[in-house]
Amino acid sequence: MKIILASLALAALAGLVSAGCAAVRAGYDSAPYRVVRRDGRFEVRDYPALVLVETPMHGSDDSFMRLFRFIGGNNATKQKISMTTPVFMSGTDTNATMAFVMPKNLSAGTTPKPNEPTVSVREISGGQFAVRRFSGNRNGKNEVQALTELQAWLARENLKGNGTPIYGYFDPPWTPSFLRRNEVMLRVATTP
Repeated sequence: MKIILASLALAALAGLVSAGCAAVRAGYDSAPYRVVRRDGRFEVRDYPALVLVETPMHGSDDSFMRLFRFIGGNNATKQKISMTTPVFMSGTDTNATMAFVMPKNLSAGTTPKPNEPTVSVREISGGQFAVRRFSGNRNGKNEVQALTELQAWLARENLKGNGTPIYGYFDPPWTPSFLRRNEVMLRVATTP
């Protein structure tokens, strides 16, 4: 009987943690997209042009805090900007970047100029992206596995990925790894 009660209590706790994590994630606007095709953990999505505020990443530097200070008002107009999801990361060890997506009410022209020289505003063009959703902590092993699976799925579907992969992270660091929503995205090459 004690084992059954303990199992029920553990299941209830897991349900509360899961619901709490989903509620935290749901509290933020996310980069808009339209799902064109879904196949389990894989999707093909249409994204509009997105305005990003971006900074280089160097190991365990304060790249997240530079971006967080920017949306907190450390910009030319001292404007506070809502946090959005996901936090995008791309590039390689020598040129990795971290980026926040600007809310849809801000364009490249209306996003305030950053005060920090290592923070910049840029727009990425819209288009179609293949996406693989995965959970777990942010680490090279999980990223490589998700990217490999995405590339294999693209090959099976006779689609071609283009460019550098973009990793999207949706959850705060205290979220248990098995509940985290992470994604790897590759732009889908268009045929002429």
